[in-house]
Amino acid sequence: MTAPFRFPRFFVTSPSPCPYLPGRQERKVFTELNGPHAAELNDALGRIGFRRSQGVAYRPSCAGCAACVSVRVVARDWIANATQRKLMRRHADLEVTACRPWATDEQYRLLRRYLASRHPGGGMAGMDEDDYADMIEHSPVNSFVLEYREPAQGGRRGRLVGACLTDRQADGLSMIYSFFAADEGRRPGLGNFIIMDHITRARDAGLPYVYLGYWVKGSERMAYKTRYRPMEVLGAAGWRPLSETESQLEPRRRELA
Repeated sequence: MTAPFRFPRFFVTSPSPCPYLPGRQERKVFTELNGPHAAELNDALGRIGFRRSQGVAYRPSCAGCAACVSVRVVARDWIANATQRKLMRRHADLEVTACRPWATDEQYRLLRRYLASRHPGGGMAGMDEDDYADMIEHSPVNSFVLEYREPAQGGRRGRLVGACLTDRQADGLSMIYSFFAADEGRRPGLGNFIIMDHITRARDAGLPYVYLGYWVKGSERMAYKTRYRPMEVLGAAGWRPLSETESQLEPRRRELA
């Protein structure tokens, strides 16, 4: 006889400054992912808007604010637009490898360049090698790292230009954290390509969704997530399609940013 499934215990963090909307406070509700049912619990929580960080599942629980909205791409119905097709052709030479979740020095150096270019002074700016190893390796669920490399030359392994820590859930791929060579002009749109590669992989594997985390209304940094259609957002009544009108209310960056 197997042990009964235990309902998880949830905790709430203390309020802290919101990293996306100035002048607001953020708070999270979280629970631990451990034991033999960690994967099933993570799948169930993912469907109601939780995200994973190492051995913890969390979601925003901010007083008086509901700007953070869980979003997922419907992989089977996604059709690339003209700009996205151009990006896919531009980066078609990249060699993509699914690796076990094991941190490497090469990945860490790329992460440091990415943070310095895109998120200087952000919450991850002080991440050292041990912190990075914890983020990659401490996973109680089915996780892997996708590495994106330029073609090999002269028998040498190609340069690492992108990576993404990804969870395979029962109903899709969840992109936990991606980073790439953002400090160079050689690979514009690489972050968008990584998302499109995940959508293609999910569709090929028969998985219905790619989870992109939270779309933060009013945050220009998060506006890129609405480019992938059809997209669903999680509301009080469950998942529903994101309308074109809704997304147009948000600030937009250049398509190739």
